[in-house]
This record gives sequence, C-alpha cells and structure tokens, in this order.
Amino acid sequence: MNEFFKISEKVKTASSIALKKAEAKFSEIEEINEYNQQKVLSAFVKNGISESMFAASTGYGYGDRGREKIDEVFADIVGAEDSIVRHNFTCGTHTLTVGLFGILRTGDTMLCVTGTPYDTIHSTIGIDGKGKGMGSLADFGVKYKQVDLNENQKPDLPAIKAALDDTINVVYIQRSRGYETRPSLSCEEIGEIIKVVKENSNAIVFVDNCYGEFVEKIEPTQVGADLIAGSLIKNAGAGIARTGGYIAGRHDLVEKCAGRLTTPGLGREVGATLGMSRELFLGIFCAPNVVAEALKTAVFAASLFEEFGFETSPKSTDKRCDIVQTIKLMTADNLIAFCQGLQKGSPIDAFVTPEPWDMPGYDDKVIMAAGAFTNGSSIELSADGPLRPPYAVWMQGGINFYSAKTGVMLAAQQMYEKGLI
Repeated sequence: MNEFFKISEKVKTASSIALKKAEAKFSEIEEINEYNQQKVLSAFVKNGISESMFAASTGYGYGDRGREKIDEVFADIVGAEDSIVRHNFTCGTHTLTVGLFGILRTGDTMLCVTGTPYDTIHSTIGIDGKGKGMGSLADFGVKYKQVDLNENQKPDLPAIKAALDDTINVVYIQRSRGYETRPSLSCEEIGEIIKVVKENSNAIVFVDNCYGEFVEKIEPTQVGADLIAGSLIKNAGAGIARTGGYIAGRHDLVEKCAGRLTTPGLGREVGATLGMSRELFLGIFCAPNVVAEALKTAVFAASLFEEFGFETSPKSTDKRCDIVQTIKLMTADNLIAFCQGLQKGSPIDAFVTPEPWDMPGYDDKVIMAAGAFTNGSSIELSADGPLRPPYAVWMQGGINFYSAKTGVMLAAQQMYEKGLI
C-alpha cells in the first residue's frame, strides 16, 4: 500500500486484524448479495426489458415505454403492487415529501413511531414551527404526533399501541438512524410495528426506506408496509443514477403520490425521461452488488475503529439493517480529522480539506467528507456528522470495497498523524 499511500505500521497492523475479524460477516453479506442479484435479474427477465426502453422522450413524455416498465420492474423487486421511479425526484427528502403530501389531507394526523425523524424532513412536517408559511404539512392543517423510542433505543410497541386510535391516518417509520445513534431497523422489526398498527388502527404505514434497500433479502413492503420511499443516489441507484427517487407500495397510494409529483389527473402519464432511463435501469440492476460493497466497507470501518478503542454502531459483528456506520469519536478534533482523512481517499476532490459549516436543514455545524462522481451521493463513500456530543461520524457508501477500505484507513492515518490514536 505504501507504493501509493503513506500508511503507518500501526494503522496497517490494525487493518489486518480488522479484516480477519470481518471475514464471517463478509461471507454473510455475499450470500445476501447473490440472492438479491438473482431477484433483480428475475424481475428484468420477467418484464422483458429491451434496449428500446432506454430511448429518450421529451415534452410531455406520453407513452414512454421505459418509464412505464421501470415502475413494473421495481415493484416486482420490492414485492409491491406498484411503484413510481423517476429522475425528477430531486433527493430523498423530496421523495418522502411527495409521498406524505400524496397521502395526507387537511385535518389528518401523522404519527411518527421511531422518535424524532431525520433533520431535513422537519420543515416538510412543520416540527417546531419549521417550514411555517413555506407550505409545510402543518401549514395545510396536518397534525403531527410522535412516539419516542424506549430505553433500549428500540420502537416502544406498547406506547405505539396506546397512541393509535381512529384519528391517526398515517404511521411513519424511519428505518435508518438519521443523526441518531440508535440502531437502524430490520424488516422483521418493521413488521412487528406494522402488526401492532394494523391490529389497532386503519392507518397507512409509510416507511422511509433510505439506506436500507438490498441490505436484507426482503423490503418493508414484504412485511406489510403500505408505502416505502427512497433515493436513487443512495442504495437503489448504485452510484450510476445521477439523481432520482422511488415510491412503492399499494397501487392506490402510489397513484396519489404520482398525482402530487406531477399534477392530479395527469399523474404518471407525463414526465419526459430525457435519456435518463438507461442509467436508472442499470443503477437498479447493479444495486445489490454495490450495496454489498458498501456493507463490507462499513463492517471493515467498525472492525478497524474497534481496534482503536472506539464505540461503534452497529458493531462489526452485528446484523446490518442499512449501510450506515456510526463511530462515536468523542471529540470535535477526532471527528474533523476522520472526515479530512477520508476525503484524502476520495476519487473526486481528494485535495479538498473539509471544514465544519452551517449546512442547510441542520441545527448544528456539520462536517462532511464526500468525493463522489454524483454530487451528494450517499452510496459512494462519504462521512459526515454534526459538531455535537458524542461527536459521532456517520459513514456510508463505498461502490468499490478496496478503494473505500483505503479511504477508511486514511481516516485513521489522519487521526494517527494528529496524535489522536
């Protein structure tokens, strides 16, 4: 490795130990990868995908066969009645917003059962007055309630049951941890929440599935979720899709969301693909393998920093429910050094030195390392965290394990050079 990157003996030795410890987990990841890749291939074969479906449409985009077929393919992959997969979802938050506005109406109540949701969705919902006057759900008379996690940082099923009544219209589940150190949710755990909801209400269950696609053999739609949504510049686009998102689930709900994405009455029948279809199809096809590479990166990072005495979540031997790896670095200097080192291992903008800044949508200064081919892509190696205790870093992505492994080692090397490990 020293032929290309200067890595200390301390970091190299810890890396070798970490890799050995990770072997069993890597084997599990590859088994899931093979299963999911066959599932995706089967959906492509079943739906007769051909090169003609990659053709660009313009203007209204009427009769775009590729646009219609990608919806069918993705619905089959996630075990849903229907889906809408579009490049004109601008990000994960936009996709979730379209979903919420598609299924909620004035006077409805949304109940989030996984504690406080991710920072960027606060303005959409209108939490703590955010988004006021800008078209938040609160502006439109949608009420918000929340059930906090229990003392073990898990969904509080008895409290969820107690919060359910005829006034709850949508139950919102965030699968990933956001900027929290709580564990992400497995599909099995999501299914347990859904069972409680369905037994005690008529509410629609909507799952924020960001960072969770293809991590397990099933998706939340296969354990009873009525609707799921996610970003194509995270797992489901494999670093190939340059933008976009998806919503999948019950046909009637997907239709409502399509009407919100475009206009009521036109829905999914309009929307020029502008030559984007090929990369959306290819991204979805490659997603299982790329997610596996990201998961191996996360396991390695956990294993390496455990060697240096840091607390990780998940631990290197834990079951994985998303691609996100949290490392509690405990000081601002550690957090900054980690991100600056990781940046040095990025294929794009390796020469840049990340600094904490006031990032839109966040309450604290955030430092972010990201050298991606697609701006903001979270399936490519990146790491970020707010400058607040416990100064944890949230690392995700890695479309190629060996490159990402180098980036993680350079993060450790930067800390070593600063005398922090």
